[in-house]
Amino acid sequence: MAEEHWYAIRVFWNRTEAVKNMLDERGIEYYAQKIMPSYIFLHTTLKQIELLRLTEYNRFYVYVDRATRIPLAIPQREIDIFKIMTSAGEGGFEFLGDDPSVYQKGDLVRVTDGPFKGAEGYVKRIRKDRRLIITISGVAAIATAYIPLELLEKVKEESKPA
Repeated sequence: MAEEHWYAIRVFWNRTEAVKNMLDERGIEYYAQKIMPSYIFLHTTLKQIELLRLTEYNRFYVYVDRATRIPLAIPQREIDIFKIMTSAGEGGFEFLGDDPSVYQKGDLVRVTDGPFKGAEGYVKRIRKDRRLIITISGVAAIATAYIPLELLEKVKEESKPA
């Protein structure tokens, strides 16, 4: 059995409900949320996402690696953090765009308490307010409403191999 990963799609022209229905009919697990309603995250195989990319090209865009053009597999950890943030029932989020690398500046922190407990992201000042930035690699970034500093702990970033 082929390994499943998370992939991101961006739905065109208010076709979100039709795409969700199609995914349900095909038995494909997905995660949709209200912060970025045109973004849906699919948990499926590379073969299945490639098939969808070919057959449903007029309904949505599949996020791909810019160099290889292969659908971009999203790490489980990023999806888990994104789910914590978007399912907490809190408001005040702001969608920051399709290039999350711009927002990965500042300290990597973890939320220690409250509705976002366990979420990790980067601290950045946006419009004079310190915000927590959550990214989905190669797809998007969102900013939370203000989170008090006493609810944040700095996370030591793992060194990346050269």
